[in-house]
Amino acid sequence: MLACCSVSRTIQRNGHPALKLLENISFFVEQGATLAVLGASGAGKSTLLRLLNRLDEPSGGQIMLAGKNTAEIDARQLRRKVGMVMQRAYLFPGCVADNIRFGPAQFGQTMTDAEIAGLLEQVGLAGYEQREAHTLSGGEAQRVALARALANRPQVLLLDEPTSALDEEAKQGVEQLLLSVVQQDRLTCVWVTHDRAQARRVGQRALLLSEGRVIADGSLDEVLGA
Repeated sequence: MLACCSVSRTIQRNGHPALKLLENISFFVEQGATLAVLGASGAGKSTLLRLLNRLDEPSGGQIMLAGKNTAEIDARQLRRKVGMVMQRAYLFPGCVADNIRFGPAQFGQTMTDAEIAGLLEQVGLAGYEQREAHTLSGGEAQRVALARALANRPQVLLLDEPTSALDEEAKQGVEQLLLSVVQQDRLTCVWVTHDRAQARRVGQRALLLSEGRVIADGSLDEVLGA
């Protein structure tokens, strides 16, 4: 289970009052479940995701993964357990296979050609190993970004509006792929979206943020309306 316990994030600004980005955020996500996180631009959705895998640190409160405070887990190791796919796929220069093997290589692990091929088949890109990253369409690049995250065998997958930058056809394909992977691998998932219809399709529960605070947390009907 992934849980936030009264988590806050405040940043100091030279010559200006401290800025509260998040205040007393609490929620939980059961193993294998998906929490849809919604809110207007600036509500704190992306800030929250960055705290969940320690790209930023909370100013207060605790984040727990399987009963352990994530502050006690090495940040690099945590990011293997808690993978992230961003709104836009930021791929490294080089071929698709190089992108996928990058994460395990940071820990001295070498992926076999068969393992890479299996991941690419899983995300619908069989045979793309030697394709150069800069030649991919937006939907293809997002699928590679997912394969790169899955290469680390994460327990949790953080999705920061992963389909919002795609055209409608690619959006539908990537959304269906993400749903399939999350269900197949029984990943705990936090899915940020501005699309209420998407939240209903992907989530079991929903969290609504406004100005850095939780204003609703519960079932899809409780948060989004019946």
